[in-house]
Amino acid sequence: MSAIDWYAHKKLENGVFWIQERFYESGNRANIWLIPGSHQDVVIDTGLGLRSLPEYINAKGLLGDGAKRKNPLLAIATHVHFDHSGGLHQFQQVGVHKAEVNALANGDNFETVTWLSDREIVEDPAPGWRARQYRVKAVTPTHILQEGDVINLGDRQLTVLHMPGHSRGCICLHDKESKMLFSGDVVYDGSMIDWLPYSRIGDYVRSCERLVEMVKKEEIDQVMPGHYNTFGSKRLHRLASNYIAGAGICHRASTCVWHTKGLLQVMAIHPE
Repeated sequence: MSAIDWYAHKKLENGVFWIQERFYESGNRANIWLIPGSHQDVVIDTGLGLRSLPEYINAKGLLGDGAKRKNPLLAIATHVHFDHSGGLHQFQQVGVHKAEVNALANGDNFETVTWLSDREIVEDPAPGWRARQYRVKAVTPTHILQEGDVINLGDRQLTVLHMPGHSRGCICLHDKESKMLFSGDVVYDGSMIDWLPYSRIGDYVRSCERLVEMVKKEEIDQVMPGHYNTFGSKRLHRLASNYIAGAGICHRASTCVWHTKGLLQVMAIHPE
């Protein structure tokens, strides 16, 4: 299967492209965000990496005439979990938070919580492909990110916000001018997961408190999450507040079944 068939995209009113992997049918399917800039183009998260994302972007002409761009496309992972970082190896420029540099550089498939089943991939990306063979490929980041860094696209600026909890290197990217937040897995319109390797409930609570404060200060109008659909500030306030209220008690009880299943899968694939 070609990269052209593997992906699909939609251009949103804010000029951002929303890209998804068509044949990865799972709640883990991540949103891929492509943001054109006058001096630098950025892709936020890269999916599984089973087919070439750069090839798709170029074939569809999503960034116009590539010869006119000054810099190679910069791929930033909101965190290194496999559904977000699997395609990073396809890019010349790669950014990740400093807390997860080693996990990515070493191809650590425990910290990237790599689990994938054949039933989630409804069309094989290549003949004979099997999920058990899948791994996140090691990548040495060219951009080591930390709190407060500003990624200059020319006509847009994205500020790095370190928001640990789901993983230790989780970041959001905040477009202050347009009040857009690319939230990765820090928050999305679903059950927020705090039981993976290197998840920390206390950190997650503090990150959600920060999100609530940003909403109160009217710094966010639109959230572009790591999974599912986009939403606004009111929904963000509710999701973050609900997590804070239930963290460590109701939330852990509601996710304990998935916790057991998920860790068993990771340990079975990567017993080290």
